[in-house]
Amino acid sequence: MAVTLKEGDKAPHFEGLDQDGKTVQLSDFKGKNLILYFYPKDNTPGCTKEACNLRDNYEYWLNKDYAVVGVSPDTAVSHQKFISKYDLPFPLLADTEKSILEAYGTWGEKNMYGNIKMGVLRTTFVIDTEGTIVKVFKRPKNDAHTEQITTALEKLGKL
Repeated sequence: MAVTLKEGDKAPHFEGLDQDGKTVQLSDFKGKNLILYFYPKDNTPGCTKEACNLRDNYEYWLNKDYAVVGVSPDTAVSHQKFISKYDLPFPLLADTEKSILEAYGTWGEKNMYGNIKMGVLRTTFVIDTEGTIVKVFKRPKNDAHTEQITTALEKLGKL
């Protein structure tokens, strides 16, 4: 299954547990903008670059009234270690059952060097205060993700 959600779609409801076992759901962000990013695995080079880019710009996002939440199939324990190692200030949801990944179409076939396997399709959704998807980034630029999001949102008049 590939990402089929697009700009203008209502964001699917999600509910999951963060690194501390706290329930986080889409409705928690009603009235706020949300950067919801899906990534394959904690402590891997690309995922670390992406998380650290969002971390380094976290105050910027807060000042623009955006929350940031990451989702991967890793466990809460893995997320705790990842957060601690890189001082990440935002929650990471442990979607071990892949229910959120599937709802957003970010769990699907990947071609890794000619080998087809199931995995996370790295994708970021920017969701507005009403729960509408305003931008979808498929295969985002890990080390320049904030700049990529900012440029797109400025063009849309959403910053």
